Order: sequence, then structure tokens, then C-alpha cells
Amino acid sequence: MSHPYHNKGRTIENTEEHAKDHKRWNRRDFLQSTGLFAAGLAATIHGMPVYALGSSTQISPLNFFETDRTLVLIQLRGGNDGLNTVIDRFNSEYYNIRPTLAISESNLWALDQKTGMSKQMIDLKPMWEEDKMKIIHNVGYPHPNYSHFRSSDIWATASDTDEYKKDGWIGRYIDYEMPAFTEAQPTVPPALQIGVQTDLVFQGQNNNLALAISSPNEFYKLAVSGQLYDLTSLDQTPADLSLAYVRQVANSAFRYSQSISNAYNKGRNEVIYPDNNLAQQLAIVAKLIKGRLGTKVFMVYIDGFDTHANQNNNHPVLMQRLSSSISAFYKDLAKQEIDDKVLGMTFSEFGRTIYENGSAGTDHGTGAPIMLFGKGLGKGIVGQPPDLINTDQYGDPLFETDFRDVYATVLQSWLGMPSEISDFIIGKDRTPISGLVPVQNPPVGSESFEALLGHKISDENKDVLLIHYSIRQEGPVILEILDRSGQTIRTLIHQFKPKGSHLLEVHIKKYQLHTGSYQYRLKTGGKIYQRDLVIW
Repeated sequence: MSHPYHNKGRTIENTEEHAKDHKRWNRRDFLQSTGLFAAGLAATIHGMPVYALGSSTQISPLNFFETDRTLVLIQLRGGNDGLNTVIDRFNSEYYNIRPTLAISESNLWALDQKTGMSKQMIDLKPMWEEDKMKIIHNVGYPHPNYSHFRSSDIWATASDTDEYKKDGWIGRYIDYEMPAFTEAQPTVPPALQIGVQTDLVFQGQNNNLALAISSPNEFYKLAVSGQLYDLTSLDQTPADLSLAYVRQVANSAFRYSQSISNAYNKGRNEVIYPDNNLAQQLAIVAKLIKGRLGTKVFMVYIDGFDTHANQNNNHPVLMQRLSSSISAFYKDLAKQEIDDKVLGMTFSEFGRTIYENGSAGTDHGTGAPIMLFGKGLGKGIVGQPPDLINTDQYGDPLFETDFRDVYATVLQSWLGMPSEISDFIIGKDRTPISGLVPVQNPPVGSESFEALLGHKISDENKDVLLIHYSIRQEGPVILEILDRSGQTIRTLIHQFKPKGSHLLEVHIKKYQLHTGSYQYRLKTGGKIYQRDLVIW
């Protein structure tokens, strides 16, 4: 019997369709990693690909990025087996349906009287005992899709099964936060991915910009000695507009390289990380966070969770690598007492079947647990384990928590975003999980760091208008005068400026500003600030 929502490719026995799904999945990875799927360049730090991402289209009334909190997404690629990650202790049905794969009580460490984890994950035990870890049981979505390709897209875009979105939930977050990203790009990447591909989760409405460098030190030398391209001499012709875009991308690459290199060289790894790919990714992230890069969202990954065969040989190894890597990462952050500022969150495109297959493995299933990490989280388990008896007609447990409710919780509680904006990004009718993470109160106002501080007529010269503005990071600055309809009529500044407070003298007659009502607009760091102006 086939599942109405694309059950094809679920099992390895369905060889042709399963191979096609992997081919589609891997082909997109190739396109993304080579830059053919997303406009951008690829970067490596110590051999690890690094992508700095962001885009924008909309005007942001509030400055939500002004928070010292960071989100680290940890992707378990391939579909993690939730039943063998968070074990429902003493559940006879679990042992009945998994005669060779079930993890025995003697091979567990206890989270509580009902729940345990494999001893392969023992490195997480101190975090659990120190109230730095939470678990959400049985996370999924209605009418699940069993294709790696499609289900990964659903998780990335926060869409329904039959809804196809082209932008990711973090991409929409960045879109909203940075309406001037293309014109006045920040010198710090708002999101950064370590991995072999630029993920759809970071795709904005128009683009998914990825920075590529071979190493921070090498790119820093390029940034210092390289030619930064002039934009002011270009006209509004199609050719010049195209050239301007290319130069903006190049200039942005130089700026990102400098900030990443500075943070990477300033930060220090103060613990020994395990010798595996995920750990090395997290070591880079730790250095960048400790070096005060200022990026708000990071993404790392661990591959290999498509355990159709010989699961007992593969899954425990993955769990050990995952646990030891996360443990080292938070021990490293704790050395500078910033482990309470970094929220780690695991996710996978789907879980596995509750039954063993004929190859000593499991096939594509439905819900799986999400694990959260960070000092101050508290200790707890949200929800109930999957019901292994009262399943749907296809033998899959019904999910309990919608993954988009978890996303809404992260946006609202961790990053301090108002529910109205979260609804815009994730979708309406989402229910944040109360008490899951410490609440971040939204900042008041929009100009706490980058600001139009005000204007006045000069006391010495009545024909000079003084505009005072401040920026918290060096970067491109555009300052414009708008007419009453909102059209730009004068560009006062289009330059790279150092961080700090600045005073601009505007000669009213020179710029032919007649008596009347105007606005002036500052674009910097990807954001927009605007004030009214009346000239008498």
C-alpha cells in the first residue's frame, strides 16, 4: 500500500525510486556547493567549506538583530532514527518490534525514570545533569513526505506538505531584518554555514549570497591589498547597473573576509575537540563566536543517518560523534562564560520506521526528537514518546509537536521577535512552546546602535544642514534625501565609512533643497533608518 504523500523512495527495496531521490538530493547539493544553485562563492577554513549568507527585500521597523544571542542549527542529514536516540525505557512494544536494533536497558544512561539514551551518547550526561539540555519528543508535520529532497525542503521553508516555497525560514528572517542588504551590505555575515552546500533554509526572496575563501588569513591579505571597486562613477544604464552589482558582491566579499578573519584570529579554542567532521565545524563556529564576529545564525551538519542497512554498525557511531562534538563545543564556550548565549538545536528531515527492515536497518519514517543545548535552558522533556501501538494506517506513529511551533519558539523567545513578525516568517496559527528556552525581550526602538541621531541647521551658517548619524560597524553607507512621495532626489553619501558617530554638512543651496517637506534615509549594515525633514 502506498502513502498518499509520496511514499515512493521510502525503502531501499524500492531501488529505482530511492536511487532517483538520492540522485536529486545529491545533484542539488552539487549545484549549491558549486555556486550554480545560489549566487555566491564557497569558502573554507582549515579545509571546511564556509558560507556567509543573507539577502533582503522588505523594510524593517525594528532592529531585532541587536541581541547577543546566537542560534546554531545542527543538521542530522539522512533521517535520524528517533527511537534509538531518545529511548522509551521499559516499553515492551519497542523491544518486540526491534528484536535486533532495540537498545537494551543495560546499554542506557537514564534521563529520568521513563527515558534514556544510549551509552554512546554519555558525553551529553553532564549537560543534562547541569540543566543545559532539553528534548522535544516526536516532532514532525501533517501528511509527511518520505523523500529526502522534498522533506528537507519542507523543514527548510517551514511549509506544508503540498506547499512549495522558494525561500527558507532563516532567509525570510534575514530578509525582514536587512532591507538594504544588497545596497549597503553589512561587513558581518548575518548567517554563516559550515558545510558542503548552501542550504535552502537561508534562501531569501531574491538570492542566497555565499562568501567563499580558502582561509581567513589568506582572505585577510586579499582584503587589505585588493582593490575595492568604485560605485559612484557608474550610471543607471543596464550595463552599469550590472557592473555595479558585480562590484557590490566583490566589495562585500572583501568586507566579510576582514571581519571573519579578525574574529577567527581573535577567538581561541580552549578545549580539545574530537577528531571528526562535525567537531571541527563546531570548533570553527566557537572561534568565530568567541572572536565576537556578531553572526546570529550558524549551521553545521553531520551526514550518514540514512540507515537502511546495518544500523547497529552505523547509528551508534554517529550518536557518539554528535554527543562528543556538542559536549566539546559547549565546554569551549563556557571558558568565556558565553554558553548561555548560544542555543544549539538538532534537526533532521524525518525519522525512521519503527520496525526493522530485512537489512538490519530502518527505512524513512515520520517524526523524530529535537535536542536543544545551552546553559540556562533547564532540564526537561517536552511531549510524549511516539505511540508504537496506535499508529496510522501505514504503521507510522502520529507526530505530536509541529516543527514550525519549535521555529516560532526560537524566533519569539530566543531571538526576541514579536509574534506578528514570527507569523509572517513561519506562518499563522503557530503555537510557541512555553518555557522551552529563556525569553529574550525585544529591544525598544530601532536605532540603538546604528542610528539617524537627528538634524539641525548650523548655528554658524543658516544654509548648512547638519545630519548626525552613527554606525556600529564599518561598512557601506548610503544617505539619501527623499521627496514627499518617497522617491530619492539626492544622494548625500555613498561611501565606505568607519564605525562610530559621524556629522554630515549638507549645503542646502548646493543640493537645491527648496522650502518644503522631505525625508532623509540611512542605509547601512543591511538596514534602513528614516526620519522626516522640513526645510523652511
